[in-house]
Amino acid sequence: MMRIVWLIMAAGMLIGLSGCEREQRNYRQPPASAAPGDTGMQQSPLSPGGQEPLPPGETEAGRGSGPGPYSDNAYGVAEGKRLYEQYNCVGCHAHGGGGIGPPLMDANWIYGSQPQNIHDTIVQGRPNGMPSFRGKIPEFQIWEIVAYVRSMSGQLRIDVAPGRSDHMSYKKPEQSGPREHPTQ
Repeated sequence: MMRIVWLIMAAGMLIGLSGCEREQRNYRQPPASAAPGDTGMQQSPLSPGGQEPLPPGETEAGRGSGPGPYSDNAYGVAEGKRLYEQYNCVGCHAHGGGGIGPPLMDANWIYGSQPQNIHDTIVQGRPNGMPSFRGKIPEFQIWEIVAYVRSMSGQLRIDVAPGRSDHMSYKKPEQSGPREHPTQ
């Protein structure tokens, strides 16, 4: 009888230890200057005659038109929400409803709603107000913000919606609204 109890307990422990991992969470990202051979000194992107434009659909990081590294990661989207407030994106875009900057919760996207378009807007800036954050925000944080910005207009799966803060409890969760189909 004791042997059966021990077997059941051992099986329970094995099941508990092998629990499913829904997504990978990278709590600490190495700083951008941690690349081998990198001196930590930033090089100017300026060159005589100006910088060559990126090919269509390509970003600073050489990413294509994929969904972005945090589009299916609830932790990454939640971190993007935190960073959106900490980098004061709310100062211009409010909590997605717009203000000085355009709203991010509707279907009218001037520069496109694809992850690489949003990434390029953050990195390069845009005329008439959007500053460039090139070299000011680490690459992985830019992609987390991109994922959160896309969540505001329902572009991500419902199960990766960021949690709501208590001070914003009057607002429905970002993913609860209908999916918008941004136009250009």
